Amino acid sequence: MARREALKALGAGVLAASLPPMLGRNAAAAAPQLSYPPEKGAHLRFLRWKRFVQGDEDQWLASTRQFTEHTGVHVQVESVSLEDLPSKAAMAANVGAGPDIVMGSYGQPQLYPDKCLDLSELADYLATKYGGWYDAVKAYCMSQGRWIALGLAFPTSCVVYRESMIKAAGFSTIPRDLDGFLKLCRALSARGTPAGFALGNAIGDGTTWCHWLVWSHGGKLVDESGRVTINSKQTIAALEYARELYPKLVPGTLSWLDPSNNKAFLAGQVSLTYNGISIYYAAKNSPDPALKAIAADTQHAHFPVGPVGRPTELSPFAPAWVFKYTRYPNAAREYLRFMLERDRYEVWLKAAQGYFAQTLRAYESDPIWTDDPKNTPFRDGPSMTLHPGYAGKEGVASASAVADFVVVNMVAEAATREVTPQAAAARAEVRARRYYKA
Repeated sequence: MARREALKALGAGVLAASLPPMLGRNAAAAAPQLSYPPEKGAHLRFLRWKRFVQGDEDQWLASTRQFTEHTGVHVQVESVSLEDLPSKAAMAANVGAGPDIVMGSYGQPQLYPDKCLDLSELADYLATKYGGWYDAVKAYCMSQGRWIALGLAFPTSCVVYRESMIKAAGFSTIPRDLDGFLKLCRALSARGTPAGFALGNAIGDGTTWCHWLVWSHGGKLVDESGRVTINSKQTIAALEYARELYPKLVPGTLSWLDPSNNKAFLAGQVSLTYNGISIYYAAKNSPDPALKAIAADTQHAHFPVGPVGRPTELSPFAPAWVFKYTRYPNAAREYLRFMLERDRYEVWLKAAQGYFAQTLRAYESDPIWTDDPKNTPFRDGPSMTLHPGYAGKEGVASASAVADFVVVNMVAEAATREVTPQAAAARAEVRARRYYKA
């Protein structure tokens, strides 16, 4: 069936998304399929960041082998550290050679939108069939009305905490207000079971919680028009809060990178942090009885809501894009389609045991989110998350500001009393203006 005819026929997918889960699945399964016949002799290189949970990588490779068996297209998968991937992808974009497809983070493809293959047709097909993309996915993956990337997953973050230690500090759960959360962290510190949040250049953990902190107080890097507004009284209030919080954290968070809080939590050095499900995953699947005990004591929740009155979290995001220089655009599109169809995607979610949350709304009903109630908070991250360019748009400027850790460094400077909150906000304003030149 021609792709255009398939897309027309898939109009019923909107109805299918509103039907009971089993009926909706059957309707989606019966819908016409979009496919891209791979070019003769096609082979692909796929660059992605190294897994934080083993099941993710194992299943991705297994599904890739199925793709090769189905199409005859060999896919070479290369995994590098999350910190090294941006530079490798940027090099490929600049020289016009390297991986065909990249799985990156946040709004990374917005750094070079003109170098990305148009994926609009595929994005529309998947949205129609699987209930639509979340708003944050559209913000990350669209540029000037076209899809330059697709959303693979949200490695959603939540507050990860030891239930017994929270109760010992006099709290039954994570407070839903900022004052209560600060009181909890003070109580945990007083008992020798402190919290810990990354303040180093951690693209995952540092970026997420520092943006939440600023947004929860009403601060924004830019406004709706893209005007730099970070130097505001709301941001100052957030930085004052950070100055109160930092002395109650475990020592050393200024140098923490993404693996640091995982290690500290599993070693019993902290009772509370902000992270993906990888901590719980590692403890639950460990043969060590001590770690299994930590898993049994671990719970997850969302950050408190600040004066703005709504969730202001930032979930990490994993987009996938295809470089225009690829010799095999059809094969690349077909690979992404194959991996995002239900038969592969739900198996991948299950293998990652909740580390990845869905980018298409239909997958909210996947059993992975309810089979283990500790997974459920991670399911809700995609519908709650903002994006780093908030309240403006994602683009080269916002992606550059994230890559340069403008917000993270501002929070770290103020929290550690290296400079005053006013000076930290002013410095962040100067740095942000380098990217938001207009």
